[in-house]
Amino acid sequence: MLEATKNKQQEGKMDLKNAEKIFSQAIEKITAEVGGNDKLIFPKEIMWLAGAPGAGKGTNTPFIERVRDITAPPVVMSELLDTPEMRLIKDAGHLIGDAEAVDVLLRELLKPIYESGVVVDGFPRTKVQAECVRLLYNTMNNLRREFTDTPLGPQFRRPIFRITVLFVREQVSIDRQLYRGKESQRLNEQAAEAGGEEIAVRQTDLDESLARERYEIFQQTTFHALNSLRDSFHYHFIDANGPIE
Repeated sequence: MLEATKNKQQEGKMDLKNAEKIFSQAIEKITAEVGGNDKLIFPKEIMWLAGAPGAGKGTNTPFIERVRDITAPPVVMSELLDTPEMRLIKDAGHLIGDAEAVDVLLRELLKPIYESGVVVDGFPRTKVQAECVRLLYNTMNNLRREFTDTPLGPQFRRPIFRITVLFVREQVSIDRQLYRGKESQRLNEQAAEAGGEEIAVRQTDLDESLARERYEIFQQTTFHALNSLRDSFHYHFIDANGPIE
């Protein structure tokens, strides 16, 4: 038991070290490209939205935005990571790593449209990414202190980070994924008949074993990563097993 505890502590130190390296490299590169840290104006409020497959992140996002008075469109990580550049990485047989995910997210968050607030759907997914959320918060506070007594002060406001986790049971997740797959196929059949554009269908929405595997990955990796942030930020755990009403 003592050995297991030591191993976990060692893994935690490695995660932190990797996160610091990934985050600092991304920030340094982006800072040089934009022309200085006075251009690093991130959203005032970020709602980090996560949940098991089929938990209803897309469905619930409009409600969250309305409650928090967020008018910008959500940042959906699955869409950010589906660019031609990201596809080249995947086509070469490589996984999209933490470094690529952090870099593309930081660049997106600097867009002026998100300045007042944004919902980020699907990040963090790993312990390293969770540590990068904490590092981003610290960076934003440091920038605020640096510029608070300058004309740029009003642009560097106190950051507000919220973690929202939509939780569903395993069978609920699997049923919803498979239902989504059937609905997507039905809509594509209608689109084909009408000469319309078909929508992408996830393979995991068509195969029960793959749907179950996605849920297990969420439980074993993403859920633990999110829980590591619950003592640092506003943390909302929502039972999403029931209907939207």
